[in-house]
Amino acid sequence: MISIARYPTPNASKYVQQLAKHFAHKIEVRSDERSADFAVQAGSVRLEAEDGAFVARVEAEDAKGLIETRYVVDKHLVIFAFREGFAGLDWKITEAA
Repeated sequence: MISIARYPTPNASKYVQQLAKHFAHKIEVRSDERSADFAVQAGSVRLEAEDGAFVARVEAEDAKGLIETRYVVDKHLVIFAFREGFAGLDWKITEAA
């Protein structure tokens, strides 16, 4: 299962880098200034900074894993984007490619 969320922000690259650095303290993260890829216990995560938007893509085996993986991203982004009043991503489930 795959779920994608887009958050309009001028700080997308900053948030990708902050999240990548944060997670790299505990797990393997592949990242550059505009993207990051890593796996958490329940699924995999791809973060991207597009022009004017932070985009998160999570993938998991089942609905429970998808919910848990989305929560990990939301919970940590709330910490870094608090100045913008961020309260959570609007996740959409997509068809697997």
